[in-house]
Amino acid sequence: MRITSTISIAESEIGITPIRASGPGGQNVNKVSSAVHLRFDIGASSLPERVKRKLSALSDQRVTNDGVIVIKANEHRTLSANTRAAKARLKIMITEAAARPKRRIPTRPSRGAIRRSVEAKKQRSVIKSARRKPTLD
Repeated sequence: MRITSTISIAESEIGITPIRASGPGGQNVNKVSSAVHLRFDIGASSLPERVKRKLSALSDQRVTNDGVIVIKANEHRTLSANTRAAKARLKIMITEAAARPKRRIPTRPSRGAIRRSVEAKKQRSVIKSARRKPTLD
């Protein structure tokens, strides 16, 4: 399964278990396993180390203490559609973990901005000094 242009994972690394869906569904809900549990072991995967670290550090309830991502999909009526939905959610999780944060470029205020700031402070000082009680000189 291709995640990004440089990252891909084998289908064998993804464990998919059909389960019975909960909720209303008539007679079919007790007979057909249409929901899916997707399990992905972060430590045993072929992902780059930095992506593994980022995924393991997620404070997401889908990541277990053992470093396994568990995704339950039951929004569709068929097993194949739920499998596709679970894989899509896994792909989104890995893509977000693989994204590198944009590097911040430090900037300096312009001379005009500094001058305007100083002028505003002086004006505020004049306003506040006008509030004081007059001295008896």
